[in-house]
Amino acid sequence: MTDTYCLSVEDIMERLPHRYPFLMIDGILSCEPGKSIVAVKNVAVSEPQFLGHFPGHPIMPGVLIIEAIAQAGGVLIWESIAPEERNFILYLVGIEKARFKRPARPGDRILLTVDLVASRRNLWRFKTKAEINGDLVVAAEILQARGMDL
Repeated sequence: MTDTYCLSVEDIMERLPHRYPFLMIDGILSCEPGKSIVAVKNVAVSEPQFLGHFPGHPIMPGVLIIEAIAQAGGVLIWESIAPEERNFILYLVGIEKARFKRPARPGDRILLTVDLVASRRNLWRFKTKAEINGDLVVAAEILQARGMDL
C-alpha cells in the first residue's frame, strides 16, 4: 500500500526532538489541528528492541507503541498551537485505560489515531488507538504536559 504523507519523517523531526532510535513515527497521513491526527509506524526487524524482545519471536513492546502514539500527539499539539508557543518539550504524564489487544511484529504497519478530547493551558488529554489492517492493537487515553523550554 502506498500512502501520501501530509508530513514526512523530515517534517516530523522539525516538530519533535526525538531522533533515531527513539523516533517512533514514520509519517503523518492526516492532521486536523485542535482535533485529531493519524500517523504511521512501520515496524522494521532492524529496530534495536528486537535484539531482546524476543529472540526468535520478535514483538514490538507495547510501551513503544504507546510512545509512538504520544509522539503523534506531540505533532498534533505542535500543529495546534501558535508558532511563537512552539518552544517546549512535551512530557507524557499519564496513561489510562490502556488495553493491549494483539502484538505488532516486524513487517506490520501500525496506524496511530489520536483524538484530542480536552486541553487546559499546558495539559492535553487524548483518546487513542493503534490498528494493524483494521484490527485493534492498543487503545488508551494519554495525558501530555508542557515540559522544559527549548
